[in-house]
Amino acid sequence: MDAAYDVLVVGEVLAELSSDGPLRGGERLTLSFSGDALNAATAAAAAGASTGLLARIGDDELGDALVEHVARCGVATDLLLRTDGPNGLYVVTDDPDATGGFVYMRRGSAGSTLGVADVGAAAGCRALVISGIGQAISASAAAAVERAAALAQAAGAAVVYDPNLRARLTSVDAAREAFARIAPHVNVAIPSHPGETGALLGAATAEAGAEACLRLGAGAVAVTCGEEGVLLDDGRERGWIGAEPVRRVVDATGAGDVFAGTLAAGLARGAGLVDAARAGVAAAARSLEARGGTGWITAQSGGVGCRGS
Repeated sequence: MDAAYDVLVVGEVLAELSSDGPLRGGERLTLSFSGDALNAATAAAAAGASTGLLARIGDDELGDALVEHVARCGVATDLLLRTDGPNGLYVVTDDPDATGGFVYMRRGSAGSTLGVADVGAAAGCRALVISGIGQAISASAAAAVERAAALAQAAGAAVVYDPNLRARLTSVDAAREAFARIAPHVNVAIPSHPGETGALLGAATAEAGAEACLRLGAGAVAVTCGEEGVLLDDGRERGWIGAEPVRRVVDATGAGDVFAGTLAAGLARGAGLVDAARAGVAAAARSLEARGGTGWITAQSGGVGCRGS
């Protein structure tokens, strides 16, 4: 099952039902697929990296459609593991401010059954993308994500980690512990400020958040600060990358995932941290101009390729 990719993303893929307006009885919903792992994988592939997605998905018609969607996004599907559990699902309305509007149905999902035995491919990639969501969906998935990080690090891959704190999925205390466990295996941690730096690291500033990540053992930090840009700190040098201008913010969903995937693609293909992060900032800005974490691919390709999500 092991395969070599520039970028390997390990995590959860979700079916998505989206609405243009408030959720209510009789509202028309559009089916697509998303989740932080798919968003990051799509971004890495769009950046020119050979990209694999390792996740467990349901062995049913919805799972079939999901596999087809992943392939349309330019991401390899050979590491999508089919299981008899149901696919996780969420319902969302337009979310230009990334303030919420998500309703999740993922307890006991196929994605949550990911286990340590599934992640051997992490030893064969150049960059690995993982997140706190993978650690939060179940104990077995947490163990799998942490094992993947250790395997990738031992093989010399760049490990990119997004805490991706989700209040409806885990507690702050549990997320803080998960971050501390995995940080020593992380090459680049990408917490958001002020949300994650404050809640998980007790930091009042982006700079303090970066320092806290480094103390946990991360090799470098890219603190994403919305309109202020990204703060980079590798323990030796610190600097800012300014945010890219955005014509119109349609949906902020998945912008951090796009940054993570693009950053990983750059690192996998030999770019330095600054150049890889700069490409990630540009891609994240483009993603804000379309719906969902992968809709920007359609927007920039004239409607061909990965749809919606």
